[in-house]
Amino acid sequence: MDLFSPWHLLLILIIVFLLFGAGRIPRLMGDMAKGVKAFKAGMREDEQPPTPQSPPSAIESEMHPVEHRDTTAKH
Repeated sequence: MDLFSPWHLLLILIIVFLLFGAGRIPRLMGDMAKGVKAFKAGMREDEQPPTPQSPPSAIESEMHPVEHRDTTAKH
């Protein structure tokens, strides 16, 4: 006798549908596929040499000005 007959597989599928619901299974598979795609993209990024970083431009320094405190406070 086989370990898993078609009846066993059918019974397992019915139990899975009862536990998770028919709508949740495609969402789980979609989330798993997105995770695999993200993993593959991360692996591809590791294979590519890093690009040199450019120094901050003048526009970026104007967006985040440095505050200077007055150290000669009057008491």
